[in-house]
Amino acid sequence: MGGIRRQACTMEKTPQSVSRKHLRQFLCIFKKHSMSKSHKKILGIVTARGGSKGIPGKNVKPLLGKPLIFYTIAAAQRSEVFDRLILSTDDADIAEVAKRYGCEVPFIRPKELAKDNTAHLPVIRHAVEWLKEREGYKPDYVMILQPTSPLRQPFHIKDAVALLDAGADTVLSVSKIPKQFSPYKGMVIRDDGFMELINGDPVRNRAIRRQDLKDAYWSVGAIYLFKTDLLFEGKDPHFYGKRVAPYTIETKYIVDIDEPEDWEVAEKALIRLEKGV
Repeated sequence: MGGIRRQACTMEKTPQSVSRKHLRQFLCIFKKHSMSKSHKKILGIVTARGGSKGIPGKNVKPLLGKPLIFYTIAAAQRSEVFDRLILSTDDADIAEVAKRYGCEVPFIRPKELAKDNTAHLPVIRHAVEWLKEREGYKPDYVMILQPTSPLRQPFHIKDAVALLDAGADTVLSVSKIPKQFSPYKGMVIRDDGFMELINGDPVRNRAIRRQDLKDAYWSVGAIYLFKTDLLFEGKDPHFYGKRVAPYTIETKYIVDIDEPEDWEVAEKALIRLEKGV
């Protein structure tokens, strides 16, 4: 199954998705759920630590007059799918800004979970466990909301929830990789100094014609939605279940702010969206 867009449902080859045998049934269920409100308890977690190296203070830095984190909080609120929207941060200034825009800040993230190399999994587990132990709250679904994706729209969030309601374990936002950058054309240099394809095949097997290449996708940071139970499942907890549904996002909604040059890209993109371009 391929990406499901707001404009249309399309069939494309994508690994780790719903089996093609049940594709039509799944799409029918998706359409049904996309037109109704989910009855699940859904927790939105905005993750924003302090101490950014690439862009100091980026989570509260003004982007077209509003702090970066505002755009993520506003999109989540306007989607109306969350029964709780919280912030996980170690930074008091970020917490204050988030509260100003109506986001809950039930705790301050422990410093050991706010390092440069801290993965998202322990951060999200901490938030879910804290809410369960202190407030008796356990959501059915969790969505990670990263402020570095300010172009995310409310309908993206709604559509992702509909996909999870329709039978997925995880919903991941993706974008199709241009054929000229396809990983199927990629090569690596072996230890002996000679080349082979990424999958280990000889270079002679490299597809030359664009039409011979399978569609490939890369993950974009706008949507990470999953069933809560995956966080505590067995010996290998993860965000990704067996049924990972792709949600294809149009290029005009994609930006990931990590470096200073990304800021200008985001500003121009927001202006275009406001103009309806």
